[in-house]
Amino acid sequence: MLAELRGLNEECGVFGIWGHPDPAPISYYGLHALQHRGQEGAGIVVTDGEFLRAVKGEGLVNDVFSNGKLEKLEGKAAIAHVRYATAGGSGIENVQPLLFNSTTGSLAIAHNGNIVNANRLKRSLEQQGSIFQTTSDTEVLAHLLKKSRHTSLEERAKQALKLLDGAFAFIILTEDEMMVAQDPHGMRPLSLGKLGDAWVVASETSAFDLIGAEAIRSVEPGELLIINDQGLRSERFSEPAERAICTMEYVYFSRPDSDIDGINIHSARKRLGIQLAKEIQVEADLVTGVPDSSISAAIGFSEATGIPYELGLIKNRYVGRTFIQPSQDLRERGVKMKLSPVRQVVNGKRVVMVDDSIVRGTTSRRIVKMLKDAGAKEVHVVISSPPLKNPCFYGIDISSDEELIASNNSVEEMRELIGADSLSFLSVEGMVSAIGRTDEGKNCGHCLACFTGEYPTPISPSTKLPHEKELVR
Repeated sequence: MLAELRGLNEECGVFGIWGHPDPAPISYYGLHALQHRGQEGAGIVVTDGEFLRAVKGEGLVNDVFSNGKLEKLEGKAAIAHVRYATAGGSGIENVQPLLFNSTTGSLAIAHNGNIVNANRLKRSLEQQGSIFQTTSDTEVLAHLLKKSRHTSLEERAKQALKLLDGAFAFIILTEDEMMVAQDPHGMRPLSLGKLGDAWVVASETSAFDLIGAEAIRSVEPGELLIINDQGLRSERFSEPAERAICTMEYVYFSRPDSDIDGINIHSARKRLGIQLAKEIQVEADLVTGVPDSSISAAIGFSEATGIPYELGLIKNRYVGRTFIQPSQDLRERGVKMKLSPVRQVVNGKRVVMVDDSIVRGTTSRRIVKMLKDAGAKEVHVVISSPPLKNPCFYGIDISSDEELIASNNSVEEMRELIGADSLSFLSVEGMVSAIGRTDEGKNCGHCLACFTGEYPTPISPSTKLPHEKELVR
């Protein structure tokens, strides 16, 4: 669904490649496949074995790397990042990868996730003399690496990563190696692949498809990969905790052509729609999905119920990302810019509108109104996930519980607020069952905190939400 209009936003996307003669152009294409995960900024850092060089800026990938900027990035390896600001504010200083230079060597860091104990760690580091240059929690890791007394970067990384709580997928680049780390719960997606003799890592396997790489496996929870000219080596900085990947990756965030733990996203969403059809009863003339992420679930719902699927809503793909707009009024106006009902399709019909989630309810209310203004006789809203009742502390910009419509209203009250003729949600059990099992036959393990309030890591009363956090004031 159009999360940018609802206050539900992707966090970031990371990409890395080692051992390729053209790492910057490959990273550029990799970032294109991850552009949906962040539109506020993009960057690439390359190593030639002696120096790290960076190009980054605010805006979309095409804009940041225009006018031949990639030509100055020659080398053998690169890491790259697309950003939507969660921890820390906007601004070029926060665009990643963050690059740090010192007399003992340079390093760059790209990060997807949110470190929930970053403020506490920052205060401790400042007491030891650290001076922070950004408002990003990613910088905390750089200071921890430099403060460590271990001689090797590998041991410094293991020590630093053990101090972090929360969700994180890191790629670290130095002049002569690349390191990849996944948090002990595996809360953020991160995959390993191969492009010829080069190793690649990315937030989503769709990036591998675009560059012609082969997906090998997911990076394991608590795993630390060391990649250099000698090859790849797997170490552990932590024993794996109970697997808890963000369920919203399957429901909304990831591209439908990506796989996580061997589970295809489109297929999982289609099964969510099929499960919805098992759990609810509705009489209607047609089913339509809210573009884009809800279309797979809508197809599954249609096939399971026998109600025809129709293209009742059209997405305008030439309108900018309206979540960047600062006011709620502009977000609301953005709905009409983004979506249009197909009047000839919905006029006089009972419509099932399939969506992936409801956050504030603003967009759902406007889409329902658009469909009814276009002549829909009835609009039945079915959601392919349970009600979002709790804020996310792990890098997804899910608002405080005061702003979440499901935190303060019953399903019937929400139905009235959005103006639908009926409103139904998928059960938690149905969602987990429909997503399915990994290619090894195991339940993939879920973070369900935004639905159930049960957080995989400790959350103290002082823990800040991602959009509230500012490490430098």
